[in-house]
Amino acid sequence: RLHISENLCNFAYQMCDLETFQINLKTLGQGVTRMEFDVNDDFFRAIDAPEVQRGELKVELEVDRRVDLFELNFHVKGSVSIPCDLCLDEMQQSVDTDHRLIVRFGEANSENEEMVIVEEESGVLDLSWFVYETIALAIPIRHVHESGQCNPEMIDSLKAHVAHTDGNGPTEQAVDPRWMKLKQIKNNIKD
Repeated sequence: RLHISENLCNFAYQMCDLETFQINLKTLGQGVTRMEFDVNDDFFRAIDAPEVQRGELKVELEVDRRVDLFELNFHVKGSVSIPCDLCLDEMQQSVDTDHRLIVRFGEANSENEEMVIVEEESGVLDLSWFVYETIALAIPIRHVHESGQCNPEMIDSLKAHVAHTDGNGPTEQAVDPRWMKLKQIKNNIKD
């Protein structure tokens, strides 16, 4: 779920100037306006979100203004550094995604699932969190290195652990005998 954070501009003191990601909607003319933003490690440090902390991406934004309604179409392309699910070493995950956002003016900043409302008096929309969430949501749930690229020591440790299981839990040799007795009782009840 996307949300507007009024505190994001407080991160401007850090190396990345997140004010770059603020656009004054009132100054945009009718029709289409195109913008580009570079997202790098400084951006992720400034955003201070847990899922992604490093990356190099380019954001292309197209804003289509129709009176006081704005359609924002993001295209984000690049890569992020995230931990591999198997070996926990850092890996590069490519990102190539699109996102659409509808914005209109209103009395106060708010949002629902369909639209973001920007206070008309200020007219400023902070895109930094929307950009971050677009990137984070484009990362697959499962992310692992290409075959043979994982940390060999960690893979050996995993293999040693798996050798003591049958895929569904510990093998019968490693199971407490009391549990084995219960398993036999359970099997007898089924028969």
